[in-house]
Amino acid sequence: MTTAFALDEAQERFCAEVREQAAQRLLPLAHGDDPALGERVNRPLLEEMGRLGLLARLFPDGGRSAAALDLCLLRESLAQVSTEAETALALQGLGFYPVVQSGTEAQRARWLPEVASGRAVAAFALSEPGAGSDAAALALEAKPEDAGSGGGWRLSGEKCWISNAPEADLYTVFARTGPGAGARGVSAFLVPADRPGLSGEPLDMISPHPIGRLVFDGVPVGPEDLLGEVGGGFRVAMRTLDLFRPSVGAFAVGMAQAALDATVAHAGAREAFGGALRELQSVGHRLAEMATRIEAARLLVYAAAAAYDRGAEATGLHGPSGRAAMAKLFATEAAQYVVDSAVQLHGARALQRGHLLERLYREVRAPRIYEGASEVQLSIIARELYR
Repeated sequence: MTTAFALDEAQERFCAEVREQAAQRLLPLAHGDDPALGERVNRPLLEEMGRLGLLARLFPDGGRSAAALDLCLLRESLAQVSTEAETALALQGLGFYPVVQSGTEAQRARWLPEVASGRAVAAFALSEPGAGSDAAALALEAKPEDAGSGGGWRLSGEKCWISNAPEADLYTVFARTGPGAGARGVSAFLVPADRPGLSGEPLDMISPHPIGRLVFDGVPVGPEDLLGEVGGGFRVAMRTLDLFRPSVGAFAVGMAQAALDATVAHAGAREAFGGALRELQSVGHRLAEMATRIEAARLLVYAAAAAYDRGAEATGLHGPSGRAAMAKLFATEAAQYVVDSAVQLHGARALQRGHLLERLYREVRAPRIYEGASEVQLSIIARELYR
């Protein structure tokens, strides 16, 4: 019987198959040691994931969203082999899931085959220079058109720190259509990249995947571009993040597991002070701590995903929001500890450009910030305690 705490044989087999596909078919397409290439969308990698059917797993049965536990297993397995492949897949899901959950049949018919095949790149455009963790503070304005224009809007403002920008082919964009403060008055739109008035530029970040800035200079959108209801955009965003937050934890678990595996091998082979490095008690204890934090994080992630998939009605810490916050918080913080410890135990070699741990060290920092920083997750957990 499958529970939140144990995988069945089919799930274990699925994870092994994903790792094998990633090693044989995806890792050779990754950008490797060239940071400049990592600033561009890796379209050959995405298209190969499309051919392997990995992207389609995000949207099974003609456009339904993936089960949260399946998404977590997919992201954890990919992250153990190729963080670039994992991130490319996750960004496709994050960018297109609002269309799956709230879009029209016409929107899905137009874009789902392109996104699932890897031919079109999707992006989730929520953050702004003044609205990062405080997503309700967004200021991108959707100004209504004249009455004779068919009820559309013009988008004016800026988005920042948007993954896959400015190279994506379509953006899920959140803008303020009403005067209400906070979450009120926010609407979501599907905006193709070729709309007039939309421009952008890449940002120079340490994270080895493309991140950029978008500028909206009167970008036209109409009722046919709306995702959900006018004023319902914040719900669209939060429903997307409720699904993806546990899987960010899964990404972190995959990175941490890769770091631990490398360190166990290194400590067993490295000679120091008259014996194998692993024979030093301080090293053995550090490895044990790393392994324990990884397993605790993995169990929290699986429990959060299972709660989401059950559609649990519970509130508080046993509800989907509380569990998702705890899973993302603990897993990302644990991964930071594990990767840092792995670098320490490897020594200077881990800081050489191109080393597995050098890449993981750059990659592991960002998940503690995006999709709700650790401090935001603590606030959610504290709020859920009093429900």
